[in-house]
Amino acid sequence: MMPAAVADVAAASLFGADRRLCSADILPPAEVRARIEVAVLNFLAALASPSSPAISVLPLISRTSANCSLRSGLLNDVSSVYLSYAFCKRSLMRENTAKGFMRVWKVMEMCYKILGEGKLVCQRELFYKLLSDSPKYFSCMRHVTQSIQDVVSLLRCTRQSLGIMASSRGALIGRLILHEPDEEHIDCSILGPSGHAITGDLNLLSKLKFCSDARYIIVLEKDAIFQRLAEDRLYNQLPCILITAKGYPDIATRNPAGLAILCTYKYGSISMGLESYRYACNVKWLGLRGDDLQIIPESALQELKPRDLQIAKSLLSSKFLQDRHRAELTLMVETGKRAEIEALYSHGFDFLGKYIARKIVQGDYI
Repeated sequence: MMPAAVADVAAASLFGADRRLCSADILPPAEVRARIEVAVLNFLAALASPSSPAISVLPLISRTSANCSLRSGLLNDVSSVYLSYAFCKRSLMRENTAKGFMRVWKVMEMCYKILGEGKLVCQRELFYKLLSDSPKYFSCMRHVTQSIQDVVSLLRCTRQSLGIMASSRGALIGRLILHEPDEEHIDCSILGPSGHAITGDLNLLSKLKFCSDARYIIVLEKDAIFQRLAEDRLYNQLPCILITAKGYPDIATRNPAGLAILCTYKYGSISMGLESYRYACNVKWLGLRGDDLQIIPESALQELKPRDLQIAKSLLSSKFLQDRHRAELTLMVETGKRAEIEALYSHGFDFLGKYIARKIVQGDYI
């Protein structure tokens, strides 16, 4: 017999799933469209009920810190964020969620069309289409980002399954040979400093074959640092692959935003909690830490800004932060100073590569 609590979960959800934790499935377009159709039919059934017609609410998995925990992998040392069965609701009848309710339906309508046409669109393309069609509901990218995750929470399928892919903004270079279907192989060790562009289409990525003798993958958020190390051919001195996602604070930067990015790589994010386990990886903190400040000129240190302190406060309150990460961040807040990785250029432009190689060889990372 099904316990009452479990029965309530099943009743509150449109689709069945693992009863211990929530996840988003990779589904074919036909099944995603079928799930959207089920959502529409449920809505119409509630509206047309002879006894008590009503506009049904949308039951969404809650994406809050109170509803998330860390799950350790059984076959590896990767821990990732996962969400439990606590629900929030989007309702047309509540002033504070009415627009969110409409946004979910607008995004589902657009995804239904995209999948029917056999297309993939990036999030920015979707934003401008929605901005054009429904400016009353979508005035900024944040509205689209949140609504996409609401749809993921409702339908329990990945963003890619909805026909939405990430922008092609990443790049890689180093000890790696890529074999693309029906094309010649690409030797990533002989490319220019801009490297090889990484597609945002996960379907294409899954078709690639890789050949590598690299022992390390070094993730760099700043494109300028990526190009510096690529130009220095760090991978010829150390068997490695360099990867950048471009445009965000460097995870090798000793500031609160850099540590926040590292934690996202390491555990995934709460906002994408239904998919985090697919992308989390056991990254290490390789860059600047408190012990390195002695090799950085005092003039290169910068005062923590209010935004830095806000991020630091949020991280320190997180139940996921490792003790050594917490100690480093506490020291940073106490000193009120932060250091950019570029501060190492005070020792010459070739010092950064030597610094990274030494740290890896000596195991000097968290």
